[in-house]
Amino acid sequence: MRRLSCVQLDSIAAVERSHRIVLGARVGHYPRGTVSRLLGEGRLFEFWAHAASLVPIEDWPLFTFRMAARRTQRWYLADMDRNAGLSEQILARIREEGPLGARHFEGRNRPGSMWGWKPAKEVLEALFATGELVIARRDGFQRIYDLPERVVPVEQLTAPMPSAEVFYRGYIERAVRARGVLTEGGIVDHCRFQGEVRAVRPHVDALVSSGLLRRFAVEDGGPPVVVAPDVELDVEVPRAAVLLSPFDNLVWDRAFLERVFGFHYRVEIYTRPPERVYGYYVLPLLVGDRLVGRADLKTDRRAGVLRLLAFHREPGVRQSRRLEDALERALTRLAAVVEVASISRD
Repeated sequence: MRRLSCVQLDSIAAVERSHRIVLGARVGHYPRGTVSRLLGEGRLFEFWAHAASLVPIEDWPLFTFRMAARRTQRWYLADMDRNAGLSEQILARIREEGPLGARHFEGRNRPGSMWGWKPAKEVLEALFATGELVIARRDGFQRIYDLPERVVPVEQLTAPMPSAEVFYRGYIERAVRARGVLTEGGIVDHCRFQGEVRAVRPHVDALVSSGLLRRFAVEDGGPPVVVAPDVELDVEVPRAAVLLSPFDNLVWDRAFLERVFGFHYRVEIYTRPPERVYGYYVLPLLVGDRLVGRADLKTDRRAGVLRLLAFHREPGVRQSRRLEDALERALTRLAAVVEVASISRD
């Protein structure tokens, strides 16, 4: 988790929850409940980094800047105004009863609103977004909220809130070290900064001037890239074969993915079925330093089977024993992460 800086969460479980696939691609199988345990122990926290993400607890002080900024945003003020007095009631109950989920509060969902949440859920999410509540664990995939002082270690909780400059530069440096190489556009996307490239360039310039980052021109004439000063640029090609979540950190920056790997990727989960090219939940296959294909997968949990519905080779990638072996290794690794006994090819 520290190496990745953050890992995106997503509710879709057609194969497995995205964060398990992301972490499993790097460390293999790990026990279920590990993330909830680390959240409860104050070693990870959940927050809006790239998106809803898991973040190492050491970065809590950095993100207090974003938490404070959200208390002045229009949506937060509207939620508080629409649900006047409810935040005090929710905080009082959690203080008295301990960690609670949205299901522990009465109220009906509001039809017509963006998420259709009931009032208590709106307020719980607003308090979470501003750091007034934290996620103590996940019950299934449902958030369980608690007070920060009961979860976040004192060292992080009492650290001073950073200035805007410290926040931007600290987050940029973390993003670049985590991803290895980024363009300024990729930094904006990773960190979900507003204001596009022009907003981050002065901070990148300052980090480069101070020796904390390096900037390189690239022979293809595209935007320059930024790397950590101690990064090794000429490394041995890894031998691993892994299937990547559609929300893996490596594929966040679609333009850079295509530029570097020649891999045009579109998540088709939200595409109407007749318009899908490759399938609903499609995982890129990374072999060494090449993206060589796409696997349309689905987990049949009742039968204990990981089903390969289709596999599409990339242009220029030939069918071979080597490719077949790589796909088999990647499927076996993923099946272990998903915790199913067998793999089928439909």
